[in-house]
Amino acid sequence: MSQLARLSTLSNQRQITVVGAAVIDVIADAYALPWRGCDIELQQQSVNIGGCALNIAVALKRLGISAQNALPMGQGVWADIIRNTLAKEGLTSEIDGITGDNGWCLALVEPDGERTFMSFSGVENQWNADWLARLSIAPNSLVSLSGYQLSSPCGERLVEWLEGLPDVTPFIDFGPRIADIPTPLMARIMACRPIISLNRQEADIAAERFALPAQTQAFGHAWLETFNAPLIVRHDKDGAWYFSQQEEGLAAPFPTMVVDTIGAGDSHAGGTLAGLASGWTLGDAVRLGNAVASWVVGHRGGDCSPTREELLLTHKNI
Repeated sequence: MSQLARLSTLSNQRQITVVGAAVIDVIADAYALPWRGCDIELQQQSVNIGGCALNIAVALKRLGISAQNALPMGQGVWADIIRNTLAKEGLTSEIDGITGDNGWCLALVEPDGERTFMSFSGVENQWNADWLARLSIAPNSLVSLSGYQLSSPCGERLVEWLEGLPDVTPFIDFGPRIADIPTPLMARIMACRPIISLNRQEADIAAERFALPAQTQAFGHAWLETFNAPLIVRHDKDGAWYFSQQEEGLAAPFPTMVVDTIGAGDSHAGGTLAGLASGWTLGDAVRLGNAVASWVVGHRGGDCSPTREELLLTHKNI
């Protein structure tokens, strides 16, 4: 079956639970990153809802995949914006109305589209046992987690919860926080046999941290031997490598004109999770992730994931 026809087969064969943050992204153009003691003029692009988990939840919804969303939402100016925007998407969270406001992030976008984040934490990093008890996780589920929460003070609580879930597949995008997770906690995370998604820079950090070869294919093989867990290494315009005990390969890219890269990794995760939840192979799911991420980097902000119809119009060869 062609990928074009396969889009019509996207449907929930497995439950997905998305655990993580919903925050506000204040996005501004910067001609250069500020240096100590300087005063630079920024041009505001927009104020968007964001956060890794929220971007994944939006991507799944627009692809027609339902998910149980665990995105803590508080009470305050930022929380109200997030709640209202989610309602327009037809999304709700199992964890809502808690004391305190949601966090926000200043995202500086340089002329080449690269982005730099400065983040302020809110309720999204205050996980506790009561919140987690609200979630019903079916066997054979996919559970999406982010490095931002796993590296926070509540990271150990989340890992303990994950360890207690029978027969689930964690999907983790560590992001730039991969270097911040303590070694004992990282060992417990990897013992859960998660699917890990890394970008090129994060893979370099992981190779150094775990004393693995830097070259991508050698890194992937060594990762499998070390952790017995699937791995995705995203090379942006050059596609994405994937490694598991069943298959490996390079999923082809979808060329686009890059506007900014905010939400690229999150949208890739959303597309990949949609494929996996539909019973697709890892390689086919990663290729869908490539298509979704390609769309997102061609548009402003990280909350602009495409629908199936938009993907078909843009990427005739998906």
